[in-house]
Formats: sequence, structure tokens, C-alpha cells
Amino acid sequence: MDTAVAEEEAPQAPATEAFEPTIVAFVCNWCTYTAADLAGTSRLVQRPNVRLVRMMCTGMVDPKYVIKALLGGADAVLISGCHPGDCHYINGNYKARRRVKLLNDILDQFGIDRRRLKLTWVGASEGNEFAETVNDLIEEIRELGPIETRDMMVL
Repeated sequence: MDTAVAEEEAPQAPATEAFEPTIVAFVCNWCTYTAADLAGTSRLVQRPNVRLVRMMCTGMVDPKYVIKALLGGADAVLISGCHPGDCHYINGNYKARRRVKLLNDILDQFGIDRRRLKLTWVGASEGNEFAETVNDLIEEIRELGPIETRDMMVL
């Protein structure tokens, strides 16, 4: 059989699809969740890659939730809440900021790039800021590529 004919008959590999990151966002009920709602009702352009997890306060985001999300297949985690000094629970956002600093050290131990965890402050009236933050994070993670821990699960 001629090799040229064999090559023609071989099935062609499907074109690779563009990588679309999955982002888990732990958001404050009082500020960032309201901003996300405002962005949606204002019909601001947002990509559908983000899965919102509504928390009463970013201070309630346990580091194990972040690690479990990243090891379970999320390409990035966003933690977003009230601006410092505006927390409905007095100091929850300060607690979140301290936890994210500690998480950055822990992520190094798991071999996860620190850029896959982002902490932002988005007020309730800042729907445009939320949409911009989400879209920028998606682009940044798209450049990083899929997380290497995909399909690993923490029990």
C-alpha cells in the first residue's frame, strides 16, 4: 500500500478548542454579589466562566474551600467583598486579606501559581468594576493555561 494513500485515509485529529477557564468566585452577599447582580441587570458584557458562591462575608471564606476548588478543577479562585472599612461585619474583609496572604504560601506548597488566587474589593454600586474584574481575570488565566491539578480531588 502506498504511504501517500495511507496518509490520506487516516482520520484527521479534531481542531483543538480554545481553552476556557473555570473560575470559582467567593463573593460577599452585601457588596460584590450585589455588584454582580447590577452588572447582569445593566447588561454589561461578562464572560460566563465564573461560578459565584455567595457568602455572607469574605471573612467566612475558609482556606480549605479555596484549595478544594483549585484541586477540584477550578482554574482560578476570586475572593471579592466590601472595601476595607465598609464591611457589614466590621472586620471580615481584613480577615480575608490575612487569609489570602497565608494561602499564597500554601499554594506554593501545592505547586499552584499565586496568580490563580485573586482578592478584590468591589462595592455594591460597582457593577462595571465587577464585570471588568471578571473579564480581566479570565484573560489572565487563559494566558496561564489550564491548572495542572485538574481532576485531582481533596477528600
